[in-house]
Amino acid sequence: MAFEDRYGLPVSTSSAAAADAYRRGIDLLLSAWPGAAQALDLAIEADGDFALARAARSRHLLIYAEMDAAREEAATARRLVAASGTAREKSHVEILALTTEGQSAKALSMTLAHLENWPRDALIMALPLGAFGLFAFSGMADHDQARVDLCERHKHHYGEDWWFLTYLGWSHTENGDVATGRRITQRAFDARRENAHALHALAHALFEEGAVAEAEGLIAGWLPVYDRAGILHGHVTWHQALLALEQGDTERASAIYAEHIQPKVNPAPPLNVLTDAVSLLWRLRASGHPVARDVLLDLAGQAASWFPRCGNSFVDVHMALIAAMAGDGNTLEARIAELEARREQGKLPAGPVVPEICRAARAFAEQDYLRCAAILEPVATDVVRIGGSHAQREMIEDTLLIALMKGGEAQKARDLLDRRLHRRPSPRDARWRGL
Repeated sequence: MAFEDRYGLPVSTSSAAAADAYRRGIDLLLSAWPGAAQALDLAIEADGDFALARAARSRHLLIYAEMDAAREEAATARRLVAASGTAREKSHVEILALTTEGQSAKALSMTLAHLENWPRDALIMALPLGAFGLFAFSGMADHDQARVDLCERHKHHYGEDWWFLTYLGWSHTENGDVATGRRITQRAFDARRENAHALHALAHALFEEGAVAEAEGLIAGWLPVYDRAGILHGHVTWHQALLALEQGDTERASAIYAEHIQPKVNPAPPLNVLTDAVSLLWRLRASGHPVARDVLLDLAGQAASWFPRCGNSFVDVHMALIAAMAGDGNTLEARIAELEARREQGKLPAGPVVPEICRAARAFAEQDYLRCAAILEPVATDVVRIGGSHAQREMIEDTLLIALMKGGEAQKARDLLDRRLHRRPSPRDARWRGL
């Protein structure tokens, strides 16, 4: 008997139990819902030769930065699929294996070619689409548009599929068409509320609309059904903290950090914990809220154990921010030097904006606001190249804005605020505009 995944693509297993567990595991993985690892383990237990299940398990391990285990599963999947897999399965496994090896450019190229032949291969389609996806971390300046183009090219293959609508909507939101993005994402959320990516995408749309109260109500009403073990639990609470900062409530934002985001309480993948924790503390400090030194040192120590070397521009920026906040000039200088060396070797896809942000962070932490602004202004349009979402990257623009205000560049600050308020209505920016 032949088995298929939920999208009608054949899967090479002779076990009905394995096929069923695989379908369930992929849905949980695509919805960022707890239980994906357990479901994929059941698929492997039912059929140890099921290459696709092992490849998906390697993906889950990679997300949690369990690198050795991820590569071992990927290697096993490669060996198994070579013996009996279809052309689609061999390509699918190879792409996922490349991601575990850090060959992201090759993985992206293969992904785009793969989707021309098998557009309904959702796990592969997912790879370029997220805020931490292959497009976002490619160094491209137009990765927001690239996501929209990819989704629009293949949307006729998916119809009202809840997973695809989630990313179609989010891609439009991130590319500036917030009304379209919100409308599409709402359809995804209505189709499957146990979908953390859809809730997250709606939170982004509401943030961009300046709909603070509505976003707070949405998250507060949904979060109790999402276990803290969920990949995006900490990040959704980060959105709650941003909403608190929009209203000037730094105490609440600080409490959210302590209760949900700091490393010792947050079981999310290291990439999520690092970027959420660092960016929230940076925003708090920039807003004038005191952050205890032991809090900074605890985060800096954990971050160093996770990401001791350069390699991901979004991570490198956040590592510079925590070093600057912790007053660790030596670590910051070493990272800048490593980034410059990588740039000279052609190994820094996002380009010079990365070390420049790091230098600006140092100047800001040293209260040299004019120097911070002088560094950031020329590279402001290139910040998009570090990846992440607009809401995450706005922190860098906030840094420039505060540096202009504190450096006495009042007219430049007002002009920047006017542009921001035109783009996104913000209670916080409206308050700042009145200063």
